Order: sequence, then C-alpha cells, then structure tokens
Amino acid sequence: MVGFLGSHLHSIDAKGRVSLPAQFRRGHESEPFILIHVQPDALSLLPEESWAELQRELREMARREPGFRGNLLSITALASEVTPDKQGRILIPDRLREAVGLGSEALIVGAIDKIEIWEPARFERSTSVVSEEFDRFIRKIFA
Repeated sequence: MVGFLGSHLHSIDAKGRVSLPAQFRRGHESEPFILIHVQPDALSLLPEESWAELQRELREMARREPGFRGNLLSITALASEVTPDKQGRILIPDRLREAVGLGSEALIVGAIDKIEIWEPARFERSTSVVSEEFDRFIRKIFA
C-alpha cells in the first residue's frame, strides 16, 4: 500500500456527506472505514486494516493500564462505521462534525495509514508554524 497522500477540499452537503477523493477509495470501494475523533481539531478515518491494528493496541493498553478504560470508551463511544456510497460519499454524523467545527467544507488529508478530515482554517492554523523540533525531525528522516 502506497498510503494516503495529498489533500483535497470538498463540500459537505446538507445531509452531512462528503466525497472521498477517488485515490483514497481505490482498493476500499465497498469496505467500511472507521471514523473516530481522537485529535482536538480533526477526525480520523481508518480503513479496516488500520482500525484492526489500532484495536489491538487499544486492547493491550486497556489490559496494562486499568485507568485507561474511560479513555477507551471516549474513543469508541463517538466512533462510527462508514462505507462510501456509489458516489464515494461518507456520512459524517452531526456530533463528529460539531466536535471539529466542520461547516460546509472539509479538507480531506492523507496521513499515510489513515485519512484526516479537517475544517480548512483549522488545518491551516495547525500546520502553518514549523518548529525547530520539526526541522530536526525532517533532517533525520530525509538525510
């Protein structure tokens, strides 16, 4: 798998549906995705294989850390299984749209093993500042 790369601005229709870019659906046409809210400003959309891996990690964390149960429930309580329709749209439930401030547009961003769904202005604010730590990280990875 090459992974999910790039970003695409899409409208959200009156029913709360947004189109996934064709290249993000490729290979996942009729498969469900899991939509979760684990970051303050974005939703994460995971294909089944990424969700399965994350579930294993969450179960292990719950076994090792009994106090983690509340955090686990906060993740799964808002999670939603979504499957693209024939037009490639997914429904984003109201509660998840509200949680990240989505209005009439969404920026669909590839994040390697998952897709992130952002309110465009929040994405711009979040990614506009490059820290020294990030610069060091990039030099290590791409040296």
